[in-house]
Amino acid sequence: MNYRFFLAKRIYANGNIERQAAKPAIRIAMVGMALGLAIMLASICIVIGFKDEVRSKAIGFASHIQISNFKGTQSYETFPISANDSLIGVLVGIQGVDRVQRFSTKPGIIKTDDNFQGIVLKGVGEDYNLSFFQDYLLEGEIPCFTDSVASNKVLISKMLADKLHLKLGDNVYTYYIQDNVRARRLKIVGIYETNFSEYDKIFLIGDIYTVNRLNGWKTDQVSGIEIAVDDYDRLEDICYNVSECVDTLVDRYGATYFAQTIESLNPQLFAWLDVLNMNVWVILVLMLGVAGFTMISGLLIVILERTNMIGILKALGAHNAHIREIFLYFSVFVIGKGMLWGNLIALVFCLSQKYWCWIKLDPTNYYIDSVPIHFDLLLWILINIVTLIVSFAMLIGPSYLISRISPVKSIKFE
Repeated sequence: MNYRFFLAKRIYANGNIERQAAKPAIRIAMVGMALGLAIMLASICIVIGFKDEVRSKAIGFASHIQISNFKGTQSYETFPISANDSLIGVLVGIQGVDRVQRFSTKPGIIKTDDNFQGIVLKGVGEDYNLSFFQDYLLEGEIPCFTDSVASNKVLISKMLADKLHLKLGDNVYTYYIQDNVRARRLKIVGIYETNFSEYDKIFLIGDIYTVNRLNGWKTDQVSGIEIAVDDYDRLEDICYNVSECVDTLVDRYGATYFAQTIESLNPQLFAWLDVLNMNVWVILVLMLGVAGFTMISGLLIVILERTNMIGILKALGAHNAHIREIFLYFSVFVIGKGMLWGNLIALVFCLSQKYWCWIKLDPTNYYIDSVPIHFDLLLWILINIVTLIVSFAMLIGPSYLISRISPVKSIKFE
């Protein structure tokens, strides 16, 4: 152990008690460091959690990649494409593709005795993964949908059910306008709530057989094909590979295929999520600045109160660099303790919010009912490392004040 480290440890252990001005200054610096780091860690966990929650809901309704008819990309009134088994087999074989599933949609109106609402009936078959709706199911069950028989059963969102005063087991009449008005009586067998109002307010989930008959399509025609990928970070690359396979194809009915990512389907939503990244950077810079400047003020006060000690060390032959090293060691001790408390505060806050959800949100504005938390251990460690490096670097400049202290004058100073 060198003498610089030993002296820094002694100052840290005893100086705060002996020196009345340094004691509150160091405490303020430590609190500033702890709160700054805690806010940075909590902000990262909240923003990542929020983006993951909203993104997963958008993906749950429309999957990662969607193939549709090029003519129908700007309308809920979809034009069909052929989704035969050979095409599905080609798509499944693309590297990175995890699941391929077909769906059909039909816009219409749901009417009760005293109200009505525009809806989109989304038909799915037995190949469709309904685990997303199972996770958000409030009442009832998920029926077994097929593409060969009409079940006349639907899932409806709580938002629609509340608006139309419907409950589990009710029969509802839906109307679809094409060449003429067609009606279907559907039974509500399940009520779900995702709080994703953009979709909750319009979608009913039924069987693909009913939707295809309402559209008057052939057995191999559907509104689109949804593709789930195994790595979201490679979404654009996988979509490019899918596009290479289908964008030049024309089915036997003359329809042109068109592949889009979930980000292309919801540009406003994902642009909004991207803005959150800028907010996080602003928070990180501000909190690093607050933590750094409180540490600088604390260090300067300690240096001024230790002027007599600095003069004695210089008189004994200590170099300025060695004396600066003593105070930088001391600063690392203060930063370390502040970071320890910051990590503890952030961890308690994040864990309590994750399991008890005590901070609520308005789902109509934020798509979720409470502040979400997502832990990323690598990012957590990285923020700690960057905070330590930046805070330490900010103290190097102020530590040069030591070289301006004269041994002759400082030994007299007390």
